[in-house]
Amino acid sequence: MNLSRLIPIFDNSVSSWALEARLLRWLTLIWLFVGLIMLFSASYTVAAARQDDGLYYFKRQLLWVLVSLILFNIIVHLPLKKILGVAHWFLIFFLVLIFITLVPGMGKKAFDAARWIAIGPIPIQPSELIKPFLVLQSARVFGQWEKLSWRIRFTWLGIFGLVLLGIIAQPNLSTTALCGTTIWLIALAAGIPYKYLGGTAVGGVLLALLSISIKEYQRKRVMSFMNPWADATGDGYQLVQSLLAVGSGRTWGSGFGLSQQKLFYLPIQDTDFIFAVFAEEFGFVGSIVLLILLALFATLGLMVALKAKNPVSRLVAIGITIVMVGQSLLHIGVATGALPTTGLPLPMFSYGGNSMIASLIAAALLIRVARESSEADVVPLRTTRTEPQRQRRIFKRTKV
Repeated sequence: MNLSRLIPIFDNSVSSWALEARLLRWLTLIWLFVGLIMLFSASYTVAAARQDDGLYYFKRQLLWVLVSLILFNIIVHLPLKKILGVAHWFLIFFLVLIFITLVPGMGKKAFDAARWIAIGPIPIQPSELIKPFLVLQSARVFGQWEKLSWRIRFTWLGIFGLVLLGIIAQPNLSTTALCGTTIWLIALAAGIPYKYLGGTAVGGVLLALLSISIKEYQRKRVMSFMNPWADATGDGYQLVQSLLAVGSGRTWGSGFGLSQQKLFYLPIQDTDFIFAVFAEEFGFVGSIVLLILLALFATLGLMVALKAKNPVSRLVAIGITIVMVGQSLLHIGVATGALPTTGLPLPMFSYGGNSMIASLIAAALLIRVARESSEADVVPLRTTRTEPQRQRRIFKRTKV
C-alpha cells in the first residue's frame, strides 16, 4: 500500500479522479478548515477557564482530525463493494455498544443522558459512529429488496428498529429522529411500497410523541421552543442566548473572535450551539455563505446519486447526503429557533472526536461513490486482432 495516500496533501492520485469526486473532496476540506477555525474561536474562552489552556479543546480536536483524515483517505481508495461487505459487522458492533451505554455504571452520563462509553481517557459515542454504517447497511438492504427473502427483510428491519430504540432510550431523541428519517428516505428512494412507508412513518411519529410525553425535559424543551422568552432565565435560556448571538451578528458580524455571547452567556457554545457563535462573528453574510456550501454539497451528492451505476451505490450517495446536510440544517434550525432545542453537533464544526470521525467517514463514502460512478470504460481507438484471429488469417494464407 502507498503510505503517501494516507495523507491528503501527499495523495497524487487525486488529479485522476472524476470531477464530482474532486469537487466533493475540496468542499469537504474547506468545510473542515472553516470548522476548525470556528472551533478555535468558540472554545478558547471556555477552555481557558476550565483547563487553564485556551487551546485545550482545539489541540484535542486536531488529533481527532488527523485520525479522521487517515480513515478518510483509506476509504476513498477502497472499493465500495469491500466496504459494504463489512458494514453490517460494524453496525452490529456499535449497536451492542449503544445498549452497553444503558447499563448502569457502564454508560457515561452528560446532561442526564448516557451516550458515551469511556475507554480510558477516550470517550466513545456509538450513536454518532453508527451513522455512516447505518446508511451503508440500509442502502444494501433496500437496494436489493426484491432479491431478499422476507426472513432477511424482517431481520434487518428489526435490527434497524433496535438501533432506533437503543438511541432513544439513552435518551437522544434528535439523533433517533435523524437516523430514523435517513432510513425512511433511503427506503423511499429505493421504491419501497408506500403502504409500508406510511405505516413506519406513523409509528415513528407515535414513538417520538411517546418519548416527549414520558421525558419531562423533552416536553419542557418543546414548550420553551414555542415561547422561549416566557422563561428566559430557565427552560428558554439556551435558545434565548442563541437568538441573541445570531441577532447580534447583524449583516457582517462582529468579527472573528469577537463574539460576546461565548463569554459564558451561551451554553454548550463549542458543540450544540456553535453555529450561534459563527452567526454572531460572521453575520448574515457569513451564514448565507455556509448555507451555499451546504447547498453545493447537497447538489453534488445528488449528482453523484444520479450517475451511480447500481441501486446500492445510488442509495449510499443519497443517505450520506441526507445525514451530512440534514444534520447541519437541523443544527442551524435549533440555533435559530426554527426547531426545538436538541443536542445535534454541526458536522466538522462542533467539538468531539466521534462526530469528526463519523463526518469524514461519511464524506469519504460519498467521494468513493463519485469515483466509482464516473469511471469511464476504456475503449480502444483501433481494434486489435486477438491471437485466434491472427491464427485464422495465417491458416487461410497457407491454405491458399
